[in-house]
Amino acid sequence: MFTILGLTTLWTLVVAAGGAAALWRFRGRSLRITIIVAALAPLVAALAAVLQSVRAMFISAHDSWVVLWTLAFAALLGLAMSVLLGHWISAGSRAVGRQVRQLGSSYEPLEGAGGTVPAELAELTDELEMTRKKLAASHDRERALEASRRELVAFMSHDLRTPLAGLRAVSEGLEDGVIDDVPGALRQMRATVDRMTGLVDDLFELSRLSTAPPPRRRSAVSLRELAEDVAGENGEHARAEGVRLTVATPAGDDRLAVQGDPDELSRAVTNLVGNAIRHTAAGGEVTVTVDREADGRVRLAVTDACGGIPTADLPRVFDVGWRGDTQRTPETVPSTSGKSGIGGGLGLAIARGVVESHEGTIGVTNTATGCSFKMDLPAG
Repeated sequence: MFTILGLTTLWTLVVAAGGAAALWRFRGRSLRITIIVAALAPLVAALAAVLQSVRAMFISAHDSWVVLWTLAFAALLGLAMSVLLGHWISAGSRAVGRQVRQLGSSYEPLEGAGGTVPAELAELTDELEMTRKKLAASHDRERALEASRRELVAFMSHDLRTPLAGLRAVSEGLEDGVIDDVPGALRQMRATVDRMTGLVDDLFELSRLSTAPPPRRRSAVSLRELAEDVAGENGEHARAEGVRLTVATPAGDDRLAVQGDPDELSRAVTNLVGNAIRHTAAGGEVTVTVDREADGRVRLAVTDACGGIPTADLPRVFDVGWRGDTQRTPETVPSTSGKSGIGGGLGLAIARGVVESHEGTIGVTNTATGCSFKMDLPAG
């Protein structure tokens, strides 16, 4: 028995070394060949051990032929199954390869692997499909951002060209001495410069929010008090436009506090209120509502009477440069600060940037008479 065990171990090691050499030799070939080699190696080792036992007369000739025929049929079965398995894996690998090549050239849905493939390759196919969806979404966002940038550049060029032309005309008139009301001309130039400065400030603020700077020091901010302050600051603007501006808060002494930067939050609410006043016709009403939601978050809503936004435009309301005005002229388009004059459609984009930097959400819905802009912030 020790002799048989030793010979069997010896032949197993010899065949294992030969199989390893074969696997190394065909390592760069098709996976089907390596599977066939790995399947036949144990059978070859058993066959070699039996032949050695026959030659050493450890078993009879009759028994040896039985064992040899058994091994032969087992080898044929192993060869057939290894070929079939190799075919499945090779077909699945080629299908995955096609999907990878398709993923590098387009973002269309990937072609199915087809047939039956091992679970590992099927899981890899699912991962590729998820990656495709992420890349497609990222590509769509990139295209949208690029379109938004081009639109913003076009809008800014348009919005700056007219006031610059006006400044040039007034300055040339002063140089030529054809303007009699010099103090009035200087006031007009200063007002135009102030409006242009406000637009540059908006661009700077939007750039700062887009580059995700380190968060400023946060403190407890009462949205109730902030809404009342913003309403007071915009009261004169609302009266000049013939719009009634009101603030609605819940009864009690709840300050409706959130953790945030008071200046940034004030700017966001001011942009929303100023936007609502500008788009509400004379005799309409703008309401600023502050309340606490069931989940503890604080909601500030600005509801106007603008008549509503087309459903197709709702997803674009907070895009950079988007503006619902049909005429883009400095005389008809106020700035985001609420003053009449030029504006780049940056107010809502800035408001979204501020709210998202405070881990909140902002959205807009149509109402019976206009729109309602809602910003939800975590309670402080």
